[in-house]
Amino acid sequence: MNGATEKLLEVKDLTVGFKVKGGFFTAVQDVSFHINKGETFGLVGESGSGKTTIGRTIVRINQASGGEILFRGNRIDGKISRERDAEVVQKIQMIFQDPMASLNERAKVDYIVSEGLINLRRHRDEAERVALVEKALLEVGLLPEFASRFPHEFSGGQRQRIGIARALIMEPELLICDEPISALDVSIRAQVLNLMAEIQRSKGLTYLFIAHDLSVVRYITDRIAVINKGRIVELAGTEELFARPLHPYTRALLSAIPTPDPILERAKKLTVYDPACHDYSRDRPSWTEIREGHFVLANGAEAAEYGRLS
Repeated sequence: MNGATEKLLEVKDLTVGFKVKGGFFTAVQDVSFHINKGETFGLVGESGSGKTTIGRTIVRINQASGGEILFRGNRIDGKISRERDAEVVQKIQMIFQDPMASLNERAKVDYIVSEGLINLRRHRDEAERVALVEKALLEVGLLPEFASRFPHEFSGGQRQRIGIARALIMEPELLICDEPISALDVSIRAQVLNLMAEIQRSKGLTYLFIAHDLSVVRYITDRIAVINKGRIVELAGTEELFARPLHPYTRALLSAIPTPDPILERAKKLTVYDPACHDYSRDRPSWTEIREGHFVLANGAEAAEYGRLS
């Protein structure tokens, strides 16, 4: 971590719900965290835990049902001015999970990459637009002549690079990376991760990295929040979380990480998370700091136990 302490993004008591047939489904409930400028913040959980919903709500694709989201101290959820909305579009970009579904198959790469520039009129003339597209493609390791091709002419890794170029051309401060390597071949994943790390170093970007694989986020994040069924259950520095996992759900996720040694892998015992182990009928859970910077969702009895474990 680069030591930055400026809070770039703050999420406070965020709740996100959707109208469904016969009622209302709450996908995210009372989620709070902040991301410091220049850091990589990991948001980890299984499929359906609400992590992608949080990312989409930050970029205003989904509407927040409660709480607030602050970017550089200014609220960006709900009804905001046209100027503030344009700022969010430019300063916060998102890289999506599926590089095929997130690119317009009917458009050439030239238009896909520069669509944000066109919509926000962030170029003086056609010559500057073309030059910015070429620059963005080169930054992600693609040739400028690729601008005249369609997405289906590229491999999965190349398509994801196009998605990254589309985000970078807007000169954002925060990149929300929604499982950007999960749909790629294993041989390509390291290339894309190394590319994103190099871009972060050269441009001073801040990342919200959403994933379900703790073994990946361990090597690229500064802090990790673990989310389960729409609620963050544990948050700590990356090495602290791996060294002292406290919440049973976090320990279950860590136990599922494959071990490269087949002998150790066969001998390993998986930890199964059972939500019934929490008795909240009388003692409701709250966000508790067990160690400095290490937070867990726990009631009084659990907090005392976690304190002993730490």
